[in-house]
Amino acid sequence: MRTAVVPDAGDGGWIQDLDATGAPARPPRHLPHLRQYLADVESRTAAPRWIVSETRRVYPAMLAAGLRLTRTWDVTLSEAVLLGAEGRGGEPPHVDAAYARLRNLPVPPPPDLAPAARNTLFDTVPASDPKTELDTLVAVYRGQLRRTDDLPGSLKLLLAAESAGGLIAAEMTHHGLPWRRDIHDAILTDLIGPRPVKGMRPKRLQQLADEVADRFGHPVNPDSPQQVIAAFRRAGHPVDSTRAWELSEVAHPAVRPLLRYKELARIHSAHGWKWMSEWVTGDPDVGGRFRPEYVVGGVVTGRWATKGGGALQIPRALRPACHADPGWKLVVADASQLEPRVLAAMSGDHAMASAAGTDDLYAALAPTFGGHRDDAKIALLSAMYGGTAGNANRLLTVMRRRFPQAWNHVEAAARVGETGGTVKTWLGRTCPPPPEKWWIMRSRDTRAVRDRGRFTRNFVVQGTAAEWALAMMGYLRGRLHADHLGDLVFFQHDEVIVHSPVQHTDEVAHVVQQSADDATRLLFGDTDVRIPLTTHVVDHYGQAGQDPHPERLTSS
Repeated sequence: MRTAVVPDAGDGGWIQDLDATGAPARPPRHLPHLRQYLADVESRTAAPRWIVSETRRVYPAMLAAGLRLTRTWDVTLSEAVLLGAEGRGGEPPHVDAAYARLRNLPVPPPPDLAPAARNTLFDTVPASDPKTELDTLVAVYRGQLRRTDDLPGSLKLLLAAESAGGLIAAEMTHHGLPWRRDIHDAILTDLIGPRPVKGMRPKRLQQLADEVADRFGHPVNPDSPQQVIAAFRRAGHPVDSTRAWELSEVAHPAVRPLLRYKELARIHSAHGWKWMSEWVTGDPDVGGRFRPEYVVGGVVTGRWATKGGGALQIPRALRPACHADPGWKLVVADASQLEPRVLAAMSGDHAMASAAGTDDLYAALAPTFGGHRDDAKIALLSAMYGGTAGNANRLLTVMRRRFPQAWNHVEAAARVGETGGTVKTWLGRTCPPPPEKWWIMRSRDTRAVRDRGRFTRNFVVQGTAAEWALAMMGYLRGRLHADHLGDLVFFQHDEVIVHSPVQHTDEVAHVVQQSADDATRLLFGDTDVRIPLTTHVVDHYGQAGQDPHPERLTSS
């Protein structure tokens, strides 16, 4: 069963029950208390799949009212996947007209659209009219179902996973990442000095700025790349940029304080006091929450992004401020060597899959590379990312010989990219085609060709890893909710954080690994590959990756 849902401005909204083809099964209904109705239906054993226009637009208000949805079909997230599969972009004029109407995109109706449909979908009623939006939502969903008829089952699985991701993202924003503002303030004060008067640098930053000027022998604004580059050139060091890797190779006494300044200034600007006042809500000492807005599929590979707040770039120095509430713990779990293991499973390379069945893939492969674990790591990462620096070429020669299926898998993706073709992830997400200017440049710029090959080489692996993470979180979300074990509050590529009552942390660590194992089987079936999660039960995020020892450190 499936039901389209469009909330109105108050507590009510419209619903439309649909049949298996997406056609209306009964007339639309307006409910004065939509959320209560949804809650009543969700309390039954078999709730329908709710069809929504965009989860991140309609779900937050439901969560705030205490309502949790089990399953949805997000037509916005689904449209992006379908457009890619069909070889179309996601911007006008490539989108379908009904979808454009639903999203208020400036796309006229196609000339061959039937008059009845034209009147239904493109009348002059404002898009904010919930009843009109419901009619359009049903039309879009029905069209999407038709477009999936001939698609492989794997892509249908991706559509379901993407919609589940929409729910997870909204729920993580709703729960928020536990954040102690007092700890954050103390860390900033220790690093850069007390909070300054507006327009002034913090004390430590000013000291470093003065030291930079002193080492150059004349005033230099460390915030100005032009002044810094000019100062180095004047001193006989013709640098091209102020990137840390380039400056670190320069033998000048201003380099050390300048790099330290840049590091601390980045923390101050991106996660300083202004950030805390904008992004952390709740009690100033305990119980605060950092609530970023996650963007599902915000990266072309399917990885998530965030809309402001820098949640995916929390500086290590500030992670102690991410602190569990009294009586709770953070269960921090990260997937060990996720992308190399995904490559082993995708390619069906039995030798690599056998090594990927161990806790440390690189150590298991070390004998192949002369007993050196670091060489095994360099070889795998170079194969996936197209690296050739250092001794990568020699190591890749070994990899091609010993793991030909894994090598051929990424090499084939690179060759497709270099000819301007598109590649797909394991479940069928399609990479975007090269831009128009690429076709002009490729005949005279071999670097553009190589860059495109590196992109498609990595796309198939990184995108599949993102699909695995979606599946893992889908399983984990269900188990956490079913047994009231805690809240999923953070996700970053291959890492999740669960905020859990102390008495449930052992069980959370178990269900995290169970969810990872189920995701591996769901995507890859019967495989020797394991994706183990290293789990830390800690008071604050800064303890993850260390041996905190107030509790335990487990590796499943």
